Amino acid sequence: MNLHQFKFVHEAARRNLNLTETAKALHTSQPGISKAILELEEELGVDIFVRHGKRLKRVTEPGQQVLKSIDVILRELGNLKRIGEEYAMQDAGTLSIATTHTQARYVLPEPVAALRKKYPKVSVSLHQGTPEQVAQMVLDEVADIGLATESLNDFAELVTLPCYEWQHVAVMPASHPLASVPRLTLEHLAAEPLISYHPSFTGRRRIDLAFAQRGLKPNVVLDAIDADVIKTYTRLGLGIGLVAEMAVKDDPAMNAPGSELVSRPVGHLFGPNVARLAFKRGAYMRQFVLAFAELISDRLTRALIMQAISPQAGQTPSIDYGL
Repeated sequence: MNLHQFKFVHEAARRNLNLTETAKALHTSQPGISKAILELEEELGVDIFVRHGKRLKRVTEPGQQVLKSIDVILRELGNLKRIGEEYAMQDAGTLSIATTHTQARYVLPEPVAALRKKYPKVSVSLHQGTPEQVAQMVLDEVADIGLATESLNDFAELVTLPCYEWQHVAVMPASHPLASVPRLTLEHLAAEPLISYHPSFTGRRRIDLAFAQRGLKPNVVLDAIDADVIKTYTRLGLGIGLVAEMAVKDDPAMNAPGSELVSRPVGHLFGPNVARLAFKRGAYMRQFVLAFAELISDRLTRALIMQAISPQAGQTPSIDYGL
């Protein structure tokens, strides 16, 4: 057995058993991959894949167990490489962060700046995507750490820890009749055209659920992934915007005397949202990754994170360790 065989099997499974795509991803030949997999099966004495001619059709039952073992081997190999890199360069390297637009735009600038000040030899790579893409990037080890509100807690192979709570606000022109209403209701909002996040982003599920539970159908005329886009179309009069409170907190064009737009709290309508940090279970954490997590939330400590990602912590993704 050798690592090349393990990598071929692992990548074939990731590529939905498409050996052409597997060969492209690994920069090798398809016949070479097929031969290596067959040799591994012969050595193990079991078929990892069911075949139809030269095509792989599905993973066998013993193949599922083989894949789990290969995943562990390759993960630990990656950990060994990171350990070597860290001890060679204790305070240098690249921190890869997977996150959504809202977190990248409104939450991460200060922690990233603080990390660069503390570790000037560390560069930062930001990968933006949907919450599902954020989770997958952490699982695929494209990113060291993930930050999002939605979906991260749905993946058993991820350890997720709560960072902070936030609520939605309604954004509207200062001249809008609802701007003077002390406490907005769902009925107020249901009677207006609304502009909000795409359904997979930034607490949109809670918004849809709140209206549904009240038996109301919101008139969402536009959805987007970017709060600045939502505010722009709100300014043009297309409707009332529903955005995360972080998007208006430090906006100089909001809520000041003479501002075109004002915001009103609607957390009482849609409830609190929790932003979570995600790590791959069992992954080796470099010191500056742990330092960055502490900068994002004062709830998190290195000791707690290490306890959470330890393989001995089990496979339950929803443990919050009292946070």
